[in-house]
Amino acid sequence: MLGRTEPRLWTPPLRRLTARTSYGFDVVEFADTVLGMPLDPWERWLVIHAGELLPDGRPRFRKVLVIVARQNGKTHVLVVLSLFWLFVEAVPLVLGTSTNLGYAKESWQKAVDLAESHEELAPLVATVRKAAGEEALVTAERARYRIAAANRRGGRSLTIHRLILDELREHDSWDAWNAAYNAMNAVSTAQAFAITNQGDASAVVLESLRSAAIERVNGVERIRPDGDPQLGLFEWSAPPGSEADDPHALAMSNPNLGRRIDLDSLLADARRAKENGGDELTQFETEILCMRVPNLDPAIDGEAWSAPFPAGCLDPGDLADVRSNVVLTFDVSLDQQHAALVAAARTPDGRVRVEPVQAWTDLAAFRRELPALVRKIKPRKLGWFPTGPAAAVAAELVKRKGWPPAGVELEEIRSDVPVVCMGFAEQVTSRQIAHSGDPLLDAQVEAAERQMRGDAWVFIRRGAVHVNAVYAAAGAVHLARTLPAPVGKPRIVRPRRKRGDDTQAAA
Repeated sequence: MLGRTEPRLWTPPLRRLTARTSYGFDVVEFADTVLGMPLDPWERWLVIHAGELLPDGRPRFRKVLVIVARQNGKTHVLVVLSLFWLFVEAVPLVLGTSTNLGYAKESWQKAVDLAESHEELAPLVATVRKAAGEEALVTAERARYRIAAANRRGGRSLTIHRLILDELREHDSWDAWNAAYNAMNAVSTAQAFAITNQGDASAVVLESLRSAAIERVNGVERIRPDGDPQLGLFEWSAPPGSEADDPHALAMSNPNLGRRIDLDSLLADARRAKENGGDELTQFETEILCMRVPNLDPAIDGEAWSAPFPAGCLDPGDLADVRSNVVLTFDVSLDQQHAALVAAARTPDGRVRVEPVQAWTDLAAFRRELPALVRKIKPRKLGWFPTGPAAAVAAELVKRKGWPPAGVELEEIRSDVPVVCMGFAEQVTSRQIAHSGDPLLDAQVEAAERQMRGDAWVFIRRGAVHVNAVYAAAGAVHLARTLPAPVGKPRIVRPRRKRGDDTQAAA
């Protein structure tokens, strides 16, 4: 079995691609006849399609996003492209970046070694600077290839004509992208090449670019007809939901399968990952199958959360039968764009049922409506995390007249926050939580990741996905579990038997 040369998802060309409509054909010839290092089939396909030109000669794509599994030759294609841009197109500046500067330097060093050892290119090399922080390959025509770390300083004060962003999945903020990509603004012919394998919800730049290129229709992913016209997506990936050990799925995400990658080796790794599950399977799905997963370090056992009771926590219902023991917790996202109010109470079987009450995307509306909801529900306790972003809202409530409502006890959840978060996760794993499958809470539970604090952890608040509903749920479960039992003994009601029922009762 051979890997697929054509990606599963790709932006179609505006016209037929020829040597006049794509500079990629020149790249292929440069690799073959000058470097003597022919591109693999998928690499040839990529540079031809990514190198599409507009009628005026400018690259059609200002942003090229390539998603492909590890060890398929992405470093090689980047080295070939950088040398082509330097020695054929003679662009003034090529900047290579990676979240790990060492990785950017490795690609740069390969380009330097090739140029200096090549009979035709070596005379065209003017200068090679290797001092840390000053690395540069400069040609006789003053074209430069430099490297920088992918951070908020990488690329600033430069004018970039070709930008390489390796491992885009590691960009968990826009700092590095903005620093380097915006350095292309004054260059009408500039192009940024981002190559990566798949990431999770924390890969905010990758997630944003990919979402701008594709849409999901009836569960099927396809290129958006109204997407960013300057963005080209070329994604070698397995379809969502593929099994790790499906050879056809592996062939779709590994275009060099059967050429430089052994199928039996991948299958052995896939079967082990499926058997072990957890992080090992998640990492395999993202790095080898290039399938998007909610996160790479899940804080909550997704299977235990979503499976129907008794195998899991999904058990549709409500809190009507435990109305007198309901507690509420509210929380606000770090960016102040989302707020959630969650209720919880112990059920007769010892579990804690947790149900979202309401969510807001307008914080002003949340501040207005929360007091009325609390008065209506009349929980035994209303809690929040005083060290989190909900503290400002709580401080305003304390100043209100007639607050809190009669019978409602306010409680700042000052217990060790890791204990609350880890306790919630443990209760999910042990199937001691009941919930009705609320879409918002389900999505946030699925995306919640761990942020280590020594040997303990909390839910990560920074990222593309909010976790305020998860924090509110964890806080509500904590209050419900620690709530004192109601005063008084429970009254046991036994059904009355009619005369003549002795035989039936004995039976």
